Amino acid sequence: MKTRLVNLAQRLRASFWLLPSLLMIGAFSLSIGILNLDEAIQKRGIQLPQGIYKGGPEGARAVLSTVAGSMISVTGITFSITIVTLTLASSQYGPRLLRNFVRDTGNQVVLGVFLATFIYCLMVLRRVNGTEEMIFVPHLSVTVGIALALGSLGVLIYFIDHVARSIQAENVIAGVGRDLDKAIQELYPQTIGGDFREASASENTDLPPRPSEEASDVRATRSGYVQAIEGDGLMKIAIEQDLLLCLNYKPGDYIIAGSPVVQVWPAARMDEKLAEKILTTFILGNHRSGEQDPEFAANQIVEIALRALSPGINDPFTAINCIDRLGASLAFLAGRVIPPGVRIDDEGRLRVLTDADSFKGILNASFDQIRQNARTNAAVTIRLLEVIRDIGVHAHLQSHRAALLRQAQMILRGSLTGLPEEEDRKDVQKRFEATIRSLGAD
Repeated sequence: MKTRLVNLAQRLRASFWLLPSLLMIGAFSLSIGILNLDEAIQKRGIQLPQGIYKGGPEGARAVLSTVAGSMISVTGITFSITIVTLTLASSQYGPRLLRNFVRDTGNQVVLGVFLATFIYCLMVLRRVNGTEEMIFVPHLSVTVGIALALGSLGVLIYFIDHVARSIQAENVIAGVGRDLDKAIQELYPQTIGGDFREASASENTDLPPRPSEEASDVRATRSGYVQAIEGDGLMKIAIEQDLLLCLNYKPGDYIIAGSPVVQVWPAARMDEKLAEKILTTFILGNHRSGEQDPEFAANQIVEIALRALSPGINDPFTAINCIDRLGASLAFLAGRVIPPGVRIDDEGRLRVLTDADSFKGILNASFDQIRQNARTNAAVTIRLLEVIRDIGVHAHLQSHRAALLRQAQMILRGSLTGLPEEEDRKDVQKRFEATIRSLGAD
């Protein structure tokens, strides 16, 4: 249940309507409260302090109408600028990064403030009464409307500055990098600490063999990306039914309807109701999510780097920026314990078996495609080797160093065939030798 709530929160955060809707509801409630306060003040004949609007009904209507009309016009302009920004981001950084711009809290607050001010002025405007039988001018409410209009001007200035900053490549890369660090922190909260041998043994535990008897397959009823898996729910099912569950997919994988998602032992205990219960622990969607998939954020940075390295853009500096940010996250990951893909119950019985994440897998997802596309670019190739050297300073496990060494060797081999200039190849060779020395390899 917790996993589903977290997934729901992620989807709501990525929506462009939730926060503006809440602000509009708040403005509606504020208008009712301030209007009731105005009525109470007029009935009791309380004198309002200096600074409060004290004009007549015609003036109040003019002020509120001007503010409301201005706010709806500014909202339209803001929406247009947002669409242009999304179009630019899609073409420059890739369509998968659109969600990062849509879920930007600053953009949602700006749109919500403008709409909230419009709703507030509209609600107050309908209560202004200038007939001879009953004159009612909500002075305090009009004053609050003017204050909201002045505040909206500040929000507009913030929006222009925020949009200008948000489309800069460095800020986009840094934002995705923070998402990657956050995913690593939440998925692997345990640090390696001082006992590197114990951590290495934990991370490199070989997965136990699957039972030899025939298993029962739980097949997917629909297609989609695995956004999250309720691990606690699977454990509960396995313990209650005395089962061993082997997961064929992990978060980030795409499941085709009809594919065997889970293998269940013993097969004799399987029935249709249990299969449906197991499938409910898999949260599927039309796109990947970084909730339990650290490679997702890494792939977003990789996509920016690949577009920067394409002949049409040819921006190696942005690619180097991406490599630097990936290196920082991988160094952070090197200090975390990645648990093996097994879960046992309190009695020591194996209950859930899955393919676990690994440092090598995330490293390959981060550097493989960049390495393959940068083999003809000396500057990017050299920076890749330098970042691998820097990651090696934080990599205390032998498995981590072996994965880094493998990447460095592939980078060297690619540069020897991809770089036409001999001096460039010599520079890459020097960086490679420095890298393997830092990794403690001969």
